[in-house]
Amino acid sequence: MLILASLFVAAFAKTHFTEEFNEGWEDRWVQSNWKDEMSGKFVASPGMWNVDPKVDNGIKTKTDHRFYAISTQFPTVSNKGKDLVLQFTVKHEQFLDCGGGYIKLLKAGFDVNTFGGETPFYIMFGPDICGGEKRTHFLVPYGEENFISKRKFRVESDVFSHQYTAIIHPDSSYEVLIDNIEIASGLIEEAWDILPPQEIKDPDAKKPDDWVDVEFISDPEDAKPAGYDDIPEFIPDDREVKPGDWDDEEDGVWQAPLIENPEYKGDWKPK
Repeated sequence: MLILASLFVAAFAKTHFTEEFNEGWEDRWVQSNWKDEMSGKFVASPGMWNVDPKVDNGIKTKTDHRFYAISTQFPTVSNKGKDLVLQFTVKHEQFLDCGGGYIKLLKAGFDVNTFGGETPFYIMFGPDICGGEKRTHFLVPYGEENFISKRKFRVESDVFSHQYTAIIHPDSSYEVLIDNIEIASGLIEEAWDILPPQEIKDPDAKKPDDWVDVEFISDPEDAKPAGYDDIPEFIPDDREVKPGDWDDEEDGVWQAPLIENPEYKGDWKPK
């Protein structure tokens, strides 16, 4: 359930967009039908736990196993030379098997009625929980491709409200916060594979004809020790004695049982 969505561009902390889903939110937002009969509709709800049901309103996914998408429009803004802050609050009132809630900063001119997974965006941010895969997604586009962070940002998977914040600074560094506590930060170029590598393999390099792949070879100077083949694998056990009632004429010549020879080293191989 979304409780609050905000967009800040830090120019004296100017708020360019905020939404608390209070009275009249249906007139400000358009619910998408991008999945036809599989599209769900958000409903207003204060949630199971609230202080004031009239004030603590949000929008809630009503039906399981549906795709939800809702959008609104606001004047174009620029974060050139400024910090950009994208923030929203979400609560999963049931433990999720597979689901997620993302906020997207969209490009101008999109179709609000068909807004969905293929709609181009500038930022996609929010928690995703599906089986053993749990992470806070943070996607940014470059050219015609959307890039997901190499680094897996942790996610909250309980049934309480949590505030997710993504910050992009003018120096192309980023921060990710949950409940206003930093969980990750760094340079975008290090956390996302957006830029091509600084060094690549030389396409003109070829393996030399005399290149040897074998790491070890037999030592041609290593020789088999004298008498090596004369060492038997088994020897009589000298701890055994001939039984007192043994009769050589009836029982045959007594021989001690054999045991493994500790001196035997197997077939000889050079080092």
